[in-house]
Amino acid sequence: MTALSPRQIVIEAAPRLAEVAAEWLATSVESDIRDRGRCTVALSGGETPQPIYKHLARGPLALRIGWRDVEIFFGDERAVPPDDPASNYGMAAASLLGRVPIPPDRVHRLEAERADRDAAAREYEQILPGQLDVLVLGMGADGHTASLFPGSAALDEHVRRVIPVTGPKPPIERLTITPLVIAAARRVAVLVTGAGKATMVARALQGPVRPRDLPVQLALGGTWFLDRAAAASLRSATP
Repeated sequence: MTALSPRQIVIEAAPRLAEVAAEWLATSVESDIRDRGRCTVALSGGETPQPIYKHLARGPLALRIGWRDVEIFFGDERAVPPDDPASNYGMAAASLLGRVPIPPDRVHRLEAERADRDAAAREYEQILPGQLDVLVLGMGADGHTASLFPGSAALDEHVRRVIPVTGPKPPIERLTITPLVIAAARRVAVLVTGAGKATMVARALQGPVRPRDLPVQLALGGTWFLDRAAAASLRSATP
């Protein structure tokens, strides 16, 4: 494991990244529960977080966490039912939430499949904490994070914290948190793996900073977990 900076951690292989990131998440949750009696966490969807969630649900790590003091939210969701393979909630439920003793009423699903997505977004805003303790994000090959895509009007939102958006590929209708939520979070983890994202990782981390072009730069203050392939184009990641 290589620390490029206090907030950029490079792991040689993706399986090891799952262990390291899961340990970071468990430690963060434990710390908040110990200090304040609770922890609010917003999860990401996509392929990269899945092995991390599975590792967090296993044995020692899962047993360390007081799940009754954890409250789960989501950073974005596609307009599909919760049992659809494209559902972020469905993935998180199968890999983590259904495997640990968290009370169902502590898990708050984004109901993006509702006909009135704006109403669903406004209702979610009412329960979403003003400051999340832990926010988990990924990065798409185009530099998007959550469902904040390059050039989206959502990047200019300064009032709403959850809004309906349209993505570039199916299922296009979605709900997403806005930049306000990312900026307010106490801890942010950005999870990125794969050589296909190496160029975008370097652009995001080494500038220039243009979040309208690279929305993931909204999370530059977070802790970035990268496998060696994703970090390959970073100047300081080369011998």
